[in-house]
Amino acid sequence: MKSVVSIGDMRIACSPEQLVTDALGSCLCLTVYDPISGIGGLLHAMLPLSKVNLKKAETNPFMFVDTGIPALFEQMAGHENVSSKGNWLVKAIGCGNLMGRKEVFKIGERNYRVLHEKLSNEGIRLKSEDIGGTLSRKVCLDLTIGQTIVCSNGTEKVL
Repeated sequence: MKSVVSIGDMRIACSPEQLVTDALGSCLCLTVYDPISGIGGLLHAMLPLSKVNLKKAETNPFMFVDTGIPALFEQMAGHENVSSKGNWLVKAIGCGNLMGRKEVFKIGERNYRVLHEKLSNEGIRLKSEDIGGTLSRKVCLDLTIGQTIVCSNGTEKVL
């Protein structure tokens, strides 16, 4: 079964579900998988900092990297069978620059910078990443096998 995670949203699920998101450009996709419980989550955050719209961040923390990451980790940790954060496999995808040199606001770069700040605060290291570039991506977190699969420009790879 597939669950689609839209831009500015997050989902947590367990096997045999697949969490998928597409249209990933400058946004950050963060996948978290706990190999002990088989539970995982996928965040598709659009903007780096919630201070641009605090009211929106209150109603939807997943729209922003700085509020979405802690909310994702809090909800993961709140699941009954999930092991400690030290066991989680955390992977980052996206933070691209689809407009190339014409991109003025550098949203992807800023999302990536805030990602690392938040992971440092949480004491978590990335297992792997597929970051930057000018191509859109689609991501699937397959909870049956615990893999993050990235599709871009007709190619598919396990991250």
